[in-house]
Amino acid sequence: MCVYGVKKNQRGVSALGMVFVVLLAGFFALVAIRLTPKYIEYYSVVRSLERVAEEASDAPSVDKIRTALSKYWQIEMISSLSHTDVEIIKIAEGYELTADYRAEVPLFANLSLSAEFSKTVTVP
Repeated sequence: MCVYGVKKNQRGVSALGMVFVVLLAGFFALVAIRLTPKYIEYYSVVRSLERVAEEASDAPSVDKIRTALSKYWQIEMISSLSHTDVEIIKIAEGYELTADYRAEVPLFANLSLSAEFSKTVTVP
């Protein structure tokens, strides 16, 4: 039965509802597209720190660690963080390498996304 020309049991999404869903999905897709390179770069930082920890474990020194970090930063093409920004602290077991940084990417117009990354590795 119709009341004022409208079906009583309507099903589906209206055109305005569909536009809203598409815009919402597009926004989240844009965020994912913009942040993916920064997360890939973070995993490159993690991989580099772990490789340096493996290489320098036989006779670690700050100079040896910095040289290895520089080499891996060039190989992995890491740009959000300099190899000199990695904090190297002498601890009882050896050295502790900490990469703690923030990466920002433009979203659109004057809006940008910010992601904070932190990784600590121990060199025995």
